[in-house]
Amino acid sequence: MSWSKSRSGTDVVAPGRVVSTEQTLAWSRELAEPALRTAVGTLPVSMRRIAGYHLGWWDRHGTHVPSGGSGKALRPTLVLLSSAAVGGTPRDAVPAAVAVELVHNFSLLHDDVMDGDLTRRHRPTAWSVFGIGSAILAGDALLTLALDVLAASSHPAAGAAMRTLSAAVQDLVEGQCTDMDFEQRSTVDILECENMVAGKTAALIGASCALGAMFGQASQDRVGHLRAFGEQLGLAFQHVDDLLGIWGRPETTGKPVFSDLRNRKKSLPVVAALASDSPAGRELAGLYARTAPLTDDELPHVADLVERAGGREWSRSQADDLMARAVARLDELGQANPVAAELTDMARRLTRRDH
Repeated sequence: MSWSKSRSGTDVVAPGRVVSTEQTLAWSRELAEPALRTAVGTLPVSMRRIAGYHLGWWDRHGTHVPSGGSGKALRPTLVLLSSAAVGGTPRDAVPAAVAVELVHNFSLLHDDVMDGDLTRRHRPTAWSVFGIGSAILAGDALLTLALDVLAASSHPAAGAAMRTLSAAVQDLVEGQCTDMDFEQRSTVDILECENMVAGKTAALIGASCALGAMFGQASQDRVGHLRAFGEQLGLAFQHVDDLLGIWGRPETTGKPVFSDLRNRKKSLPVVAALASDSPAGRELAGLYARTAPLTDDELPHVADLVERAGGREWSRSQADDLMARAVARLDELGQANPVAAELTDMARRLTRRDH
């Protein structure tokens, strides 16, 4: 199955030809990005400038960047595919796709401030260019705009979608708050960390799939199946993201090397390593507990300790298991569903990505 991209605005499913996840993401961006740009264009000038910079559309002076892009567009793609998977028309779900991308970028703007990260997507973060206060306000503007986009869609599911997205944002904020709290604690168990990720990452990915199904006018059962798929995929996605946060290459990920370790974040592989009660795990615990900052020279050794304590292999195994659970939830949509096959392929590729 493949999605063809039509300049006339028609979405066509062409059976029999499998496309790559990159092509599917490109199809999603072509369908949703014009509406995303239109929505951002309604913001006040000051907020529009920061949002457009953060999304990669222009530089700090507001000059268009020809190769600019707003990231992988994973969540909008899940919205559009989930709509198609229940028999809906992806174009009708574009407002939901735009809304989840706005919420996602609201969270990134705030994350970069809280983590003190200086780079994202291979360029300086918005707060490091425009200041902390301005970046926070831009994030707030994107969050408000997301709900406005849903309300303005006049879709029959708009009201329920707004409540679903609002609930996901509350879970995301709670997860982020818990993540920050973990940095101040000496011990965090694996279950606590998984619950944190369920809010911080999985809730919005699950909501993306649910909103797509809702805009496809699916039954509550089918909405629930796709939400569960998204939540399991979100947990797997975070395992991979945490692995890349330690062992990913900055030139590929666009993120600072060892940023999570430098901030002594209790990410999933780190928590598993700390819980191992191995010599490497105990040494890691000592380094995480000390008051002096970790130096650049120490960070590679800290990463090695996480691996020797089993954190890397555990997270890799968990990502594979969660991906399998996510795919199993798609079986409820019917074995012959071609879009479910596309979602399955995307889940597999996302859990084996390098950025």
